[in-house]
Amino acid sequence: MPVIVYSKPSCVQCNATYRAMNKKGVPYTVVDVTQDQTAYQHIVDLGYQQVPVVETEHEHWSGYRPDKITTLAS
Repeated sequence: MPVIVYSKPSCVQCNATYRAMNKKGVPYTVVDVTQDQTAYQHIVDLGYQQVPVVETEHEHWSGYRPDKITTLAS
């Protein structure tokens, strides 16, 4: 499963997450939850109320988490 970043426009933490992933060479796909109601419902079902939500094959988390991004890169 690829890394998916659920986000919305003008999101400071989302942009920080993109920059960190780009710097570490982590490939990811961005899904805009303001444009995709199914994706929005998915993150709500996971228990989140804010973005970014990062989902991988084995875990998911919310917010800018450089520690988690470093783990993904290794």
